[in-house]
Amino acid sequence: MKEANVYMHDNLAGLLIEDENGYRFQYSRAYLELDDPEPVSLTLPLTKDAYHSPVLFPFFDGLIPEGWLLDIAERNWKLNPRDRMGILLATCRDCIGAVSIHPVETDRV
Repeated sequence: MKEANVYMHDNLAGLLIEDENGYRFQYSRAYLELDDPEPVSLTLPLTKDAYHSPVLFPFFDGLIPEGWLLDIAERNWKLNPRDRMGILLATCRDCIGAVSIHPVETDRV
């Protein structure tokens, strides 16, 4: 299972999870309670319910670099080109725009 914190500007907006059932995105309660929360995408409107998808949501997939930049990232970081969530986690901490993706750090022994 892979997990990512999704930030909108500098606010933790929600959690993106990849597991054996596909993908799930859910806005955090604290983010929804802000005075003026914005959706991370028009395709993911603000709601307390989780979104589910068998494939990576197109909005998040669209954040992944393309072309020569993706080739460099895959080669230098030894990323599997078929692991879209892994590529998202490795390359989208500092995206152009308001959204950034940060791996959830877990200390599992």
